[in-house]
Amino acid sequence: MTAMARNNLRSILVAFGLLAAGCGGAAPPPEAGQGANPNLPEPQSSALPTVNPARAVGWPEGAAPTAPDGFVVTRYAEGLAHPRWLYVLPNNDVLVAESSTRPSGGGGLIDWIRNGVQRRAGALDESADRITLLRDGDGDGDVDERHVFAQDLNQPFGMLLLGDYLYVANTDAVVRFRYALGDTRVQGRPEQVLELPHRDGDNGHWTRNLIANETGTKLYVAVGSASNIADYGVASEEGRAAIWEFDPDGSNARVYASGLRNPVGMDWAPDTGALWVAVNERDMLGDNLVPDYMTSVRDGGFYGWPYYYWGDHRDERVEIPANVRLQAPIAPDYALGAHTASLGLHFYKFDAFPARYQNGAFIGQHGSWNRSARVGYKVVFVPFERGVPAGEMEDFLTGFLNERGHAQGRPVGVVMDQTGALLVADDVGDIVWRVAPQAEAAAP
Repeated sequence: MTAMARNNLRSILVAFGLLAAGCGGAAPPPEAGQGANPNLPEPQSSALPTVNPARAVGWPEGAAPTAPDGFVVTRYAEGLAHPRWLYVLPNNDVLVAESSTRPSGGGGLIDWIRNGVQRRAGALDESADRITLLRDGDGDGDVDERHVFAQDLNQPFGMLLLGDYLYVANTDAVVRFRYALGDTRVQGRPEQVLELPHRDGDNGHWTRNLIANETGTKLYVAVGSASNIADYGVASEEGRAAIWEFDPDGSNARVYASGLRNPVGMDWAPDTGALWVAVNERDMLGDNLVPDYMTSVRDGGFYGWPYYYWGDHRDERVEIPANVRLQAPIAPDYALGAHTASLGLHFYKFDAFPARYQNGAFIGQHGSWNRSARVGYKVVFVPFERGVPAGEMEDFLTGFLNERGHAQGRPVGVVMDQTGALLVADDVGDIVWRVAPQAEAAAP
């Protein structure tokens, strides 16, 4: 892109941001859109979105995010290619899915602007389309080996070991490889298990997370919507904005829950065994609508998208077709703030952290691009008791934005390793961060 084109793009983005931000009156603070009963202001609909992404700059040498007192943050692995998601194998090998958003290819002004926003936010690196294996053989918190585990994939994201197979959720299909614990590379070519709804070209919300039930008899894959509010028509969203359930061989596939605009992080609540998911909600209704959320997932449940949000609040921008009969929408359990891009979700199940963290949820917030004052760009924690949220959301890992408001990193996937430390994928910093208790970190 020429310097003139870059300047033109910057001017358009600023104009869009100013125009959309000027709509409506004063909005409540971000904290009002959090918790079990969020404040939902009147919608401020606009033909143009607020455009305010944090420019991706990466981390200076030796810098790191900030954790609460009593924790140490280290660079578990760096120099990765847009690490998005993490999976820990039973032997503590860590799989890292390296994949990126692809440019919109329509060629029009809106696609050009969208690509400019994504590029500024560090999201349009060439997709590596691979999985890297990290091995900490002696358990001291430092990676000893690094291997290309699988490559030539199609925007891989979710990963799952089940029996003799390693399952991978590409953007267009769930595939599986033969795998034996300890292997540093998958065996042979992948077998397609289940084709997933997708669009050629601009595939919208392309990430596909993967999880299995406790017995391994059912798998669940999250499929985000193709657009903000069925912008390409309701037919283009068939089977999307949903969590699918299927057998390990791909049979008996069905929509398990629907109306979830962009479901990503999934995990099982330790106390109840209920499936929970983190969901990105819709845009262009103002700075404080609609809150992203996490919620328990009911079999057959409908969560409103695109016709309703947060229960039965009607989105008047989307007409309900005459031939569509909707069931009553379910209100989510817990709001995580509007436009935070809450992606990762992981329940803490070990005892290495202080007791107050036991069974609580860590959420990776990728950060806003479409809010006049930026939010997210951190890992937050929500305490749980008896399988339900039991307190206010609190910051856990911060500092991803520097003093100039630039993104040094953007957290995505969060998992717990076999030592009880928390691992965080940072797809702008190209780093996997490790957060461990002070005493454990000092032990070696």
